Amino acid sequence: MNASPKIVFMGTPSFAVASLKALLDAKMNVVGVVTAPDKPAGRGMQLQQSAVKQFALEHQLPIAQPEKLKSPEFFAQIQAWQPDLQIVVAFRMLPESIWSYPPMGTLNVHGSLLPKYRGAAPINWAIINGEKETGVTTFRLQHAIDTGDILLQERIPISPDMTAGALHDIMMEIGAQTLVTTLKGLIAGTIESKPQEDALLSAHAPKIFTKDCEINWQQPVVKVHNLIRGLSPFPGAFTFFDGKVLKIFKADIIRQDDIKPLGVYQTDEKTFLHFTCSNGLIQVKELQLEGKKKMTVEEFLRGYRFTPM
Repeated sequence: MNASPKIVFMGTPSFAVASLKALLDAKMNVVGVVTAPDKPAGRGMQLQQSAVKQFALEHQLPIAQPEKLKSPEFFAQIQAWQPDLQIVVAFRMLPESIWSYPPMGTLNVHGSLLPKYRGAAPINWAIINGEKETGVTTFRLQHAIDTGDILLQERIPISPDMTAGALHDIMMEIGAQTLVTTLKGLIAGTIESKPQEDALLSAHAPKIFTKDCEINWQQPVVKVHNLIRGLSPFPGAFTFFDGKVLKIFKADIIRQDDIKPLGVYQTDEKTFLHFTCSNGLIQVKELQLEGKKKMTVEEFLRGYRFTPM
């Protein structure tokens, strides 16, 4: 097979747009796009289109926005498009009737080196756990989430100060390139899939909840720093400061032994704000106090009135 197969693309956020754009740039035959329904958002609760829908409209691609993925209407739409192949990037879990429909199957782009970090938040957890490397994987969908046969993997180094946001943006582009390389290999018959080795499964990436975001100042300073990086810019690692939630988005490490008590702040009220950990200080660089906008530590200190300790 040398011509591009008929492709249905499924995705919702900006992360998925890069892959859809790469497919069009590579002259792949995208016959339909599936994305989330429009949702009310913002102060006026105006209906907001997904990033993928906006891109699809700009490029005059047919769009489906099913409320229910198991509905007969959605299955009929897939049948009408008659795809040879489906591609899923940052979308919902598909029923088997949908993912098994195309003759070439359904491919997924996942933000980790599978089988490590299966789950909803692989970018965040790789940084939270202090990994030095991660990557992207293209694989075939099957019954259990993120378990299908691997097609291609591309490694990405994680620098000591890299945030989840920065890694997301790098991975978005590398994932798109890896997807196109995978498709070209499948069309040319030069790529063979291989089963995942579950023996290599050493970490999971479950959805992140509020309880995962609270900073524990009893932990080593590097671990706290990793949590801050791994949750920046969203949802944000937090602590409590004078009775209010304080999110920390950017920080540096100052190593120092035998610090006591732990979890208290130090400041000159002008240039620095430190929090004590078991073997060092977290030097806050960017933060957001409950009810305020995100700002640098200097901006925060200029406007904050400290209660006498």
